[in-house]
Amino acid sequence: MKASNELHERILELKRKLNAVIAVHNYQRPEVQDVADFYGDSLELARECAKADADVIVLCGVLFMAESAAILNPERTVLLSEGGAGCPMADMIDADDLREWKQRYPQAGVVCYVNSSAAVKAESDICCTSANALQVVESLPDNEILFIPDRHLGHYVSTKTDKRIILYPGYCPPHQRLKPRHIELARELYPDAGALVHPECSAEVIAKADAALSTSQMIRYVKGDSRNAFLIGTEEGILHRMRQENPEKSFHLLTTGLLCPDMKKTTLESIVRAMEERRNIVKVPEEVRVRAKHALDRMMDVS
Repeated sequence: MKASNELHERILELKRKLNAVIAVHNYQRPEVQDVADFYGDSLELARECAKADADVIVLCGVLFMAESAAILNPERTVLLSEGGAGCPMADMIDADDLREWKQRYPQAGVVCYVNSSAAVKAESDICCTSANALQVVESLPDNEILFIPDRHLGHYVSTKTDKRIILYPGYCPPHQRLKPRHIELARELYPDAGALVHPECSAEVIAKADAALSTSQMIRYVKGDSRNAFLIGTEEGILHRMRQENPEKSFHLLTTGLLCPDMKKTTLESIVRAMEERRNIVKVPEEVRVRAKHALDRMMDVS
């Protein structure tokens, strides 16, 4: 295995050769985050990929993120850094499932969390992220909203709108494992710390926290808050950036095991392989791409 600095240099060489940019999600390994041209949550990656001045986009995340990059950039080559990196939540619904639910609730507008496949986005009215879900729901004229696939994010939105939110029963396994007792125990250890959780957590967990925020909202929150310690309830990869940007503050996961195995599949070696061999090219069939792009464009217009 090559040393990290050798791999960094090789990635820089390949970037110049391919005219590539590297887009990295906040949950990636620290050494992967350190080679990013830009990083962020799903919404930030979608925006940055859409305006990237490059021939190749290397997406360090999971498949649905690379699909979104390909949907928004049909003229560019999109490489997924690790071909086996998927999303359990996204796999909980497919286009056939959604069509069946739409038949059950024909009067409902369909809001699709971006943690879903291109085919599911294509069957939806509009996409959302955890950062803008409420905004998106409020932007629709419909009084009933079918929210897919994450039931926890959908429930969180339902507490902040007068619209009827119909919840699909999907969830994120790492966020699902976070329980109210984890916050209670952590507060005993760090009584002065702020507790931040992701809105993919359960309502019971959110009720115990100081705020429910997307990853990028968390990063902005801890930077602007006067407290020096924070309890974090999301995937552990976010701690790297928080610590880098706030070296005077301390950050603690609310419990062990807040880890997404698929996010951790990407390594510096897999980035080099993807770029050297132009492997894991992500393409979306044009008929699906056009319809999915409409849902993504509507989301970004709202944001």
